[in-house]
Amino acid sequence: QVQLVESGGGLVQAGGSLRLSCAASGRTFSSYRMGWFRQAPGKEREFVATISWSGGSTYYAGSVKGRFTISRDNAKNTVYLQMNSLKPEDTAVYYCAAASLGPITTTAGTYNYWGQGTQVTVSS
Repeated sequence: QVQLVESGGGLVQAGGSLRLSCAASGRTFSSYRMGWFRQAPGKEREFVATISWSGGSTYYAGSVKGRFTISRDNAKNTVYLQMNSLKPEDTAVYYCAAASLGPITTTAGTYNYWGQGTQVTVSS
């Protein structure tokens, strides 16, 4: 069982930066692949970024590639999402997710555990 708690969301102007953190409980965090998803009002949840258990492999949605960076610190049981050059269309609730098996994927249904989400609002 893994519990995930996101933090770091807030209100920022367009062009600004935020760093989201996701703290995980459990002793097997280093064996989980991790992902970030987001959901804007009236829209479906969408994939943002994912990282392998070792941190050696990452993958991004086209809309955030080059602006967002996912990373992890297995010693701290934490995964991060550094978000730069934020745009109003990045406004959403951001969710952290963990999966115990399989390669990194963009499919939400393959993730076993989810956090409660943190709000990111980008003003124009």
